[in-house]
Amino acid sequence: MDAALKAIAEPRRREILKLIHVHEMTSGAIASHFDVTRPAISQHLRVLEEAALVTVRREGTRRLYKARPEAVNELRRYLQCFWSEGLGALAEAAEAEERNERGKGR
Repeated sequence: MDAALKAIAEPRRREILKLIHVHEMTSGAIASHFDVTRPAISQHLRVLEEAALVTVRREGTRRLYKARPEAVNELRRYLQCFWSEGLGALAEAAEAEERNERGKGR
């Protein structure tokens, strides 16, 4: 999990994951979406691969990249707990404020 979190800390890597979430793409096709060099995109892809967030499939001389749904879902579930806790705290604060306002109106 630590490697995955470190990998997605970089904004371009998150954008790459969005691009290859559903469909395989070559590194060249991925690079065409960014204003950086192909070697830079290859380095980002290597980090994502090492974090087990993407799969790589060779087709002749091309390498096709695709996000690993199970790894992305695991990451999503991990991050979801923070979102749920935050929503719970927000709901509690709103309810407390509502109770406070009702108490003042009496």
